[in-house]
Formats: sequence, C-alpha cells, structure tokens
Amino acid sequence: MNTRRFLHLKFREASFIARGLVSTKHPVLAHIIPMRRCNLACTYCNEFDNFSQPVALDEMRRRLDKLADLGTSIITISGGEPMMHPEINDIVRHTRTRGMIAGLISNGYYMKPDRIKALNDAGLEYLQISIDNIEPDEVSKKSLKVLDKKLQYLAEHADFQVNINSVIGGGIKNPADALTIAQRAVELGFTSTVGIIHDNSGSLKPLNPEEQCIYEEIKKLSKKEYARLAGFQDKLARGEANDWRCRAGARYLYICEEGLVHYCSQQRGFPGIPLAQYTQADIEREYNTEKGCAPFCTVACVHKTALLDNWRKPQTPASIEDSMTTKGNNAVGEMLHVE
Repeated sequence: MNTRRFLHLKFREASFIARGLVSTKHPVLAHIIPMRRCNLACTYCNEFDNFSQPVALDEMRRRLDKLADLGTSIITISGGEPMMHPEINDIVRHTRTRGMIAGLISNGYYMKPDRIKALNDAGLEYLQISIDNIEPDEVSKKSLKVLDKKLQYLAEHADFQVNINSVIGGGIKNPADALTIAQRAVELGFTSTVGIIHDNSGSLKPLNPEEQCIYEEIKKLSKKEYARLAGFQDKLARGEANDWRCRAGARYLYICEEGLVHYCSQQRGFPGIPLAQYTQADIEREYNTEKGCAPFCTVACVHKTALLDNWRKPQTPASIEDSMTTKGNNAVGEMLHVE
C-alpha cells in the first residue's frame, strides 16, 4: 500500500474509532456473505457449501446501502469464497462508494496479478488469508506450498494491506507449521496473526503444551496486533473463559447470503432478522443483551469490536421467550453452539 493511501486509511480508521467511542447507536463492523460456495472443503469449517449461487449484485448493493444507512464503518466481505463471486470487484467498489472501509477474507487461491490489480482498482483496503499448513492434507488444502506463489503476487502487486492468519487447534496436524507460515508472512512484508480455531462441531479445545509454545512465538512476530487482544487470546489458548460484553447484533453484524442478520458465523439463527427490516430498536436490544456463548468465543473480529464498549454499562441475559421471538423458525439449539 502506498504511503498516501496508507495515511488516508489510518485517518479514516481513527475517525471511525472516535465516532464509535462517542456513539453506541451504529454498527462498527459487518461481515457480509455474497457467496456461500467455496472451492475448498476444510474439515473444521462450517461456513461453506459446494452448490450455492452468488447473491445478485443489485441485492448486494441494497444490503450494503442498508448497512451504510445504519452507520456501519467497516465491511468485511467473506464466504464461502467471495472471490468466486463474478462481480466481487463491484461489491468492493460499492462498499467504498458508500464511504465504508472495504475488507475481504479469502482463501487466496484466486490471487493472481490480474485479480489483485482489479481489487486495487475497486478500492480494496484490507485482505486476510488464513493458511493452515505447509503441505495440504485431509483437513485443509489452504497450504503454504500451494499459496506461496499467490503471496508473492500480493507482495508485488497489492495496493492494500495484507494479513496472513495461521491457525492452531481444531485438528491441525502439525502445529509447528503455523510458525513457519507466520515467518513467511513477515518476510514478505505482511502482518501476521494466529487464530485459535474450533473443530467442525464448533467446540473450542485448549492448546496443548507444544501449541502453546508456538502460539507465544507467533505473538512475538506481530506485537502490535496482540497488544490489543493478547489477554483474550491467552485465556482461550488455555481453555479459560473470558469475561466481556459481546455486542454482536449491534456493533458487529453477520449478514448471511440470505440477507439475515446473525450474531456471528457460529451463531447463525440469532436474531435471524432480515437486514432490510433491521432497525435502531434491534441494535439497541442486542447491544444490551448478554450472549451466553461469549465466554469461550473465538471470533476475534467480535472481540476487537467489543473493545469500544467493554467499559460501558452491563448487559442483561436474554430470556428463552425473547430468543424464540427474535429468531423466527430456527432451532433453539443453535443458540448454544460455541465457536
């Protein structure tokens, strides 16, 4: 990212943080899904299928317009694999047109020079790629061996910030791979993070001693990132609960391919209200509602968003009756699903 663009982005980020500290009545970050389909099938992932069609561009524009009207600061486009959407560049461009920061989470397979340059032109500002191992295996094909050339293309052509997220836990066979991946990311000039992932049932397991050591080494490579979340991540690594105020459904929104608002990718079904019908009253209700899944949550973006508000007033638990009212026809059991 060139210096001028970088400084402009940092100014906008600071402005959005200041606005978030002053007012609690708007979303800070929204994840939006234009494509549930993915070209891969990682066994720990519960966020993809192999058949869904892309959401029409006009509908994506309507959803982005609604998020902008709600005052959303940052949009992260995710999936599935969002680069499979035939009009992904237009989705990024419309996000920027509406004044929101545009980010993308991708598996990296489609990051060739022409696609990277098109994302530059569309105005993409952030990209995150998760890489799970060095050699592909039965758990994941998101491998450094497969993706290293794509990372080199990004280092050469990307005019947006790139973060490489390595992962530990959730059945990853060779935990030491995460450190090699993080070192390669830093070598290429990218930021590096490590995610503590759930298994395919959504359950969190504490890291074993080897994984703990690797986790600590990766933290040293990207101290600024971990300064914000170290306490949170450290407890999760030990399998311990965190005491915090999750503001999902208010400050953080997850909009699925059907256009419904959910707490996050691991709490699909709550509140389950169409984005087109989402109101300030919904934001206020969810801001003040305690989430039973929060103590063992591993969704880092929700944690980061909550930092703006953890010092503010406490929340009250949602009743089963309230949950049934807001979630429509989804199964009650989904509320207990923990990432």
